[in-house]
Amino acid sequence: MSDMITADLVDLDLSADTKQAAARALAERMVALGRVTDLEGFLADVAAREAQMPTGLDGGIGIPHCRSEHVTEPTLAFGRSTAGVDFGAADGPADLIFLIAAPAGADDAHLTILSSLARQLMNAEFTAALRSVGDAAGAAALIRGEEPAPAEDTGAVSAAASAETAPGSTGEDGGGPERPFRIVAVTSCPTGIAHTYMAAESLENAGREEGVEVVVETQGSAGFTRLDPAVIAAADGVILAHDVAVREKDRFAGKPTVDTGVKAAINRPGELIGEVRGKAARGEVTSASPGATPVERGGESGEGYGTKLRKWLMSGVSYMVPFVAAGGLLIALGFAIGGYEINKAPSVMDHFVWTQADSWAALLFQIGGVAFAFLVPVLAGYIAYGMADRPGLVPGFVGGSIALTINAGFLGGLAAGLISGAVVLAIQRVPIPKALRGIMPVVVIPLVSAAVVGFLMFVVIGKPIASAQSGMTDWLNGLSGANAVLLGALLGLMMCFDLGGPVNKVAYTFATAGIAVASPSESAMKIMAAVMAAGMVPPLAMALATTVRGRLFNAAERENGKAAWVLGASFISEGAIPFAAADPLRVIPSSMVGGAVTGALSMAFGATLRAPHGGIFVVPLIGNPLLYLVAVAAGVCVTTALVIVLKGLRKAAPGAAVQGPGGGADPSSPTPGAKQAVAA
Repeated sequence: MSDMITADLVDLDLSADTKQAAARALAERMVALGRVTDLEGFLADVAAREAQMPTGLDGGIGIPHCRSEHVTEPTLAFGRSTAGVDFGAADGPADLIFLIAAPAGADDAHLTILSSLARQLMNAEFTAALRSVGDAAGAAALIRGEEPAPAEDTGAVSAAASAETAPGSTGEDGGGPERPFRIVAVTSCPTGIAHTYMAAESLENAGREEGVEVVVETQGSAGFTRLDPAVIAAADGVILAHDVAVREKDRFAGKPTVDTGVKAAINRPGELIGEVRGKAARGEVTSASPGATPVERGGESGEGYGTKLRKWLMSGVSYMVPFVAAGGLLIALGFAIGGYEINKAPSVMDHFVWTQADSWAALLFQIGGVAFAFLVPVLAGYIAYGMADRPGLVPGFVGGSIALTINAGFLGGLAAGLISGAVVLAIQRVPIPKALRGIMPVVVIPLVSAAVVGFLMFVVIGKPIASAQSGMTDWLNGLSGANAVLLGALLGLMMCFDLGGPVNKVAYTFATAGIAVASPSESAMKIMAAVMAAGMVPPLAMALATTVRGRLFNAAERENGKAAWVLGASFISEGAIPFAAADPLRVIPSSMVGGAVTGALSMAFGATLRAPHGGIFVVPLIGNPLLYLVAVAAGVCVTTALVIVLKGLRKAAPGAAVQGPGGGADPSSPTPGAKQAVAA
């Protein structure tokens, strides 16, 4: 810790009034010491981490942190604010602010030190000392542990606490002394630097207060030591506090489990302990699976149903997209080689000639068709997986396959996935005798849930959904003229709003749903063409802008601009995310305008596309390819012009200038108010 923080990295009179300004003020100290090489690039990484989840903690603590390639060595800066800075904590602004900067390849030893600091922050005496220290050198020494500070117990549970009896606990056999209630827990956060260890400390402290044994496995950046299988076997309950997937989650199968976010373990550990004890008393158990989708079934306090629904749907879409890309491109290649009549070719099992191009075309087309047949079942299966974990897969896949059978299409798949997850969650709430718990995940839940979902899809909701799907298809087929152009503009706006996020995925899924059939309509192919064209605009426009007006961008953005040429040409909208994260108020609206122009022009030109991906590499498969490229070029030019104009008009905030390549102030340095990240 001695090299990690010095007096030069401490500001006891931090005057910033926003979290962006606070991060900038502390980061500038790191730049001055050579600990950070690119201020704007580093702040973009901090903002991107902040967008994943606020870093404010109860007790007046803000702990922004990230791993970044712009950091030369692990560094910690500390600021103390009189007015307080809002970092999103439930109890209000933070007055103690720690900015943790870790190199992209930080070694385990330094990350272990950072985790120790995170645990110390849960100690009220330590934070009180920081609030009262009078000079920067003293604060740095206190953080380094060189000043007398209250000792902390970071072990899982002391022997004395382990020997205590939890209130209301009972012995296993009714004889001998009663033992405490035992909980095993896993904590993990996206960065694995701070929240992971703070949550562990909070759970352990709460366990000691309540006479409960709590043993925590921290899955952080410094690696993790697996809990002893014997400890897991002896546990009465499990707490999974995570914002990324829990590794080897199936170790905890068949036990009462509370599954929530990492901040819930920091802010309300006592409630979580009470919740898992309540589940154990009722006999509620859940199942886990390795590499589970990081969806919080319990959710954090204040997380609405709409947020959970979005996570569940995005889980299904994320697993479906690779099938869309593989199947669609194979079908498109089949058409490119064998023509559009190749869909009438006999099965290659019956007729395949090695030397005939048509046979190879038919082979590609039929493989693609098989891949496409998985789209709806995979969508439904992984929506249910996101809701209920592995037990949701069987009813989800069954329901999705039934949706195909009854011609309910993607709407049927969405309904089947949500119903399957709900059915499994309902079954898991039913108290089960201990003797039957072992067969629940393997036999009972799949059997009952598949039967219920099958009944609902075949008999109750299948026909109405199939009618709705048919109506939507007829509406798309009837689009023409101004209506088609307006739809293209709307889809272009959606594709460029969050650059690969939920809104972007809604538009993309809408387009791929129309072509995920053997003979898609011309309207569906026009929609697919408009969506792909609009999605190419943001990264290509950022690449062009950094080329023609490089002085408006910092060095990191100019480097990102070079990669954005390839990403944009390949239809990877995420290539524009670094620019949007650094300057969302100028980049996102500009991208949306350009995307709307491109989508509208593509529909107006009547461009068609049967491949769901590929960018310029599938231009030979596009109907009206020259006009299609004109539409893309028009949108790119519009977005580029808007970005250049907006960036040229802005005024640098006082003190916000940084050194540019020539030694002067870099004109790309945005004002603190504009340095906000988008949740992409």
